[in-house]
Amino acid sequence: MGFLGFPSRRKKAAILAGFLLSSIWAFLGTEASIHNYYTEGFVSLSDAFFFHGGSEGLHASKVLDSSDSSSSSSSPTTGRSFISFDDVKFIRTKESADEQHGMQANTGLVEAIILDVKDRNRIGGSYLQSDKLCCTPELDEKGSCKLGEVIIQRNPDNPEWPKRIKTYFSGKQREAKMDSQSVDINSTGMYYLYFMFCDPQLKGTLIKGRTLWKNPDGYLPGKMAPLMVFFGIMSLAYLGLGLIWFLKFVQNWKDVIQLHYHITAVIALGMCEMALWYFEYANLNVTGQRPRDVTTWAVSVSAVKKTLSRLLLLVVSMGYGVVKPTLGGITFKVLLLGVSYLVASESYGLVEHLGNINDFSGKTTLFLVLPVTVLDTCFILWIFSSLSKTLEQLQMKRNMAKLDLYRRFTNSLAVSVLLSIAWIGFELYFNATDPLSELWQVYWIIPAFWILLAYALLVVICILWSPSRNPTRYAYLEETEDVEEGVSLTNTSVMAVESVGKVVPDLEEDKRE
Repeated sequence: MGFLGFPSRRKKAAILAGFLLSSIWAFLGTEASIHNYYTEGFVSLSDAFFFHGGSEGLHASKVLDSSDSSSSSSSPTTGRSFISFDDVKFIRTKESADEQHGMQANTGLVEAIILDVKDRNRIGGSYLQSDKLCCTPELDEKGSCKLGEVIIQRNPDNPEWPKRIKTYFSGKQREAKMDSQSVDINSTGMYYLYFMFCDPQLKGTLIKGRTLWKNPDGYLPGKMAPLMVFFGIMSLAYLGLGLIWFLKFVQNWKDVIQLHYHITAVIALGMCEMALWYFEYANLNVTGQRPRDVTTWAVSVSAVKKTLSRLLLLVVSMGYGVVKPTLGGITFKVLLLGVSYLVASESYGLVEHLGNINDFSGKTTLFLVLPVTVLDTCFILWIFSSLSKTLEQLQMKRNMAKLDLYRRFTNSLAVSVLLSIAWIGFELYFNATDPLSELWQVYWIIPAFWILLAYALLVVICILWSPSRNPTRYAYLEETEDVEEGVSLTNTSVMAVESVGKVVPDLEEDKRE
């Protein structure tokens, strides 16, 4: 197993499990390009101690400049790609500091190691037939490594990588500060940063500060960069759908039904949602941090839009405004389910995008995801059970126009479910075969698929229930429904009378015989 197989695998597995449980409406989140360390501790691994400083997909620099200029590191338009260390400090325990000699220059070593995921097997002594991460006296005598340092096998094609940056404690000082510097990235790849030390006396050491990760075009992480363009395109797609729907709405405003207002609200919210996420990503690309106000609005609008979308599918499946004028006694249950989903989705979204979800344990993460998962399942089951009842009711009434309408809707919904199941299977396979995110450049396709699927379902509903001068094909009309039922009953009565008329003469003839 490679070195990168150890850190944060359980955390990633917990997040992935939660995402997959979220069914067809799940949405992936990623952290920003500024990684903050809030006085956190190191974890023991083999004969070393490590702290996972972050991992991101980075593109190669467009401008080759290895100078450590603070001005260039603060500008997102220089064309450079780099990892910058900003006020990173290591704090050891008082006991550890007291054991050192006050006049000694180097009394403890902490290493920052940056590597491309392709070089993961170059960390540790596997190439020296050793299962150790730190250099042993025997290996030091052979000249294979230096005692007290992490074993690194240099890449022959790029001798400076994996990159090692050393920081020493001095004398009895409890705190050691890294030099402010940046490491240029000249090769596209998934990069990992680890802070490590081999000295057992440094056990209990803490880290605080931050690192900045920048791509050539800005601070937006490599996994997220294509999504900014995608959100911009989708906002235009919702705008186009909204304009077409608005024209149909105005042309036939006398014949619109309550359902049309619900559809209009979903289209408007979808357009706002995509625009807010676009501006949120654009701001993140420039500053490296999420704009809290914009992100909060984006999460809130997204939660409201998802809730109304599910309610729209549910009430359409129930035949609201088509087969029956109201929801009757189940209105409260529908509203309760919607409010519950809104609260659960909003809570998880705020934690996912404004908090550092990697700081949570697997149980905490599942605790946040499970309510959304359970409510999603309730929506799906209720939608299909209601759709079955509505189709049965239309068949009994022999309303062929509305029956054909709902059959088309059922077919579209069935296709979306099959696509969702197939896509979930693909995600499971994709994540199982790529646990270290080596295929990070195509990760944006996963959330993009769910957004496109939701948009496609909305387009189908807009086509089937578009405002029309002849609303009888989808609108509930009490007189029409009563007439159809009356005609059905009359036909049944006539057939019964005719049957009786045929049976009575036959009985009389039998008596005569």
